[in-house]
Amino acid sequence: MKKIIFAAFVAVWVLSGCGVSVHVEDDSKNQTTLFLVDEEGFSYGDIPYKCDSMSKWSKTASNGAFTFFPPDNCQFDFRGLDGNYDNDPESDEIIRITDDLDKGVEGISYECTSSGTGKTLDDGSFYYDMDDECLFYL
Repeated sequence: MKKIIFAAFVAVWVLSGCGVSVHVEDDSKNQTTLFLVDEEGFSYGDIPYKCDSMSKWSKTASNGAFTFFPPDNCQFDFRGLDGNYDNDPESDEIIRITDDLDKGVEGISYECTSSGTGKTLDDGSFYYDMDDECLFYL
C-alpha cells in the first residue's frame, strides 16, 4: 500500500512539472519589420543582413523587408552598391529605411565600416560608401 501511495505521489509530482511554472513569452509581439527602398520607393531586395537575434545571415525580401526584434543591432552588407555621399538622386545610390506606410524612419543610429557614424535623416536615408557594411542600432 505504501508503494502505491508513494508511486502515485511521484507520478503527480512529475506530471505537475515538479512545482515549477514555466512562462513563455510570445516573441512575435516584439517582432518589427522595416523596409529598404530607394528614393522613388522601389525596394532593395536580396541585401544581406544579420541581426543580434539571428543565428545566420539572411537577405531582405523582394519588397525590401527585413525583420528584427528590438533592441537588435542589424548589420547590412551593401557590397555592389555605389554609396550615398551627398543624398543626391542624380549621383548617389540612396537607400531609405521606411515603415510599412513608406514613411522614412528618422534618427536610427548607425556605424558604417568606411563612412563612419551618423543617424538616419528625416526620410530614412543615410550616408554610406561604395561597398560599405553598416551596423544599425535598432
